[in-house]
Amino acid sequence: MVAAALVAKGVELRGDEATRAIIETVAATEEDWSTEYLDYILAVKVVPSMQAAIDHINEYSSQHTEVIVTKNVEAAEAFMAQIDSACVFHNVSTRFSDGEEFGFGAEIGISTDKLHARGPMGLRELTSYQYRVRGEGQLKAQ
Repeated sequence: MVAAALVAKGVELRGDEATRAIIETVAATEEDWSTEYLDYILAVKVVPSMQAAIDHINEYSSQHTEVIVTKNVEAAEAFMAQIDSACVFHNVSTRFSDGEEFGFGAEIGISTDKLHARGPMGLRELTSYQYRVRGEGQLKAQ
């Protein structure tokens, strides 16, 4: 049902072999897993376990923002603790990953680097942050 709704909205689905056995999609390539499309394209991969999903995300992610949608709080907490990204969300739209949403003022740039300071550095400059946001399906208006 989700795949049909996405296709009806013009989304191109790309999937691994296991996904293509369930729904009709274009075959995904290795490059698809690490591509940020900036388009109506979604790459879908079926994984055998939560740990396999976490490993896949940590290998291919931009390390900016990741989300898990689940009612299983234990799974969500494991996901949030093991994902190596600046923002990890549980049941919240990734569109909330924005400097102004976090109260930082107008966003002037983003970084997925862990070490962002240059020149003389103290403890504050060596600190890396991860923002964990928990919700109940909140969406951000377009």
